[in-house]
Amino acid sequence: MQLRVWQDAIDLYRLTQQVVKGWPFEEKKLVSQALASADSVHRNIAEGYCRRSVKEYIQHLYVALGSLGETVSGFVAYSGAGQIAPSDFEKLDIHAFRLENGLLRLVESLERKREDNDWIDSLIVQEANETYDSQAAQTIRY
Repeated sequence: MQLRVWQDAIDLYRLTQQVVKGWPFEEKKLVSQALASADSVHRNIAEGYCRRSVKEYIQHLYVALGSLGETVSGFVAYSGAGQIAPSDFEKLDIHAFRLENGLLRLVESLERKREDNDWIDSLIVQEANETYDSQAAQTIRY
């Protein structure tokens, strides 16, 4: 949760929600699509982060970038149709641009780690299994 691009993606979702809430009923499908594409950005960043391999992480970041592109395309269309105010569009666009650049820098960094073999794909438990066994034995009583 400390990853800046993830935090920025959460903020993008929040900003998107603020801009599209209150749209008329006839535009609820657009609201749903706008929220879903913005929501997909932070979810794919998180899912990639939780994957074991750097290749999977990078793949999910590219999916997040795709969702971000979908989100921005919606902003452009909504702005052109007069559905969002120019000030809201500018705020969303600036935020999306920052997020896109952050994601691209993260991908670049992870690709360097992959090339340098500087990524650990295995999950290592630091504590001995006996620690867990003794704790489990203390808490489970029949």
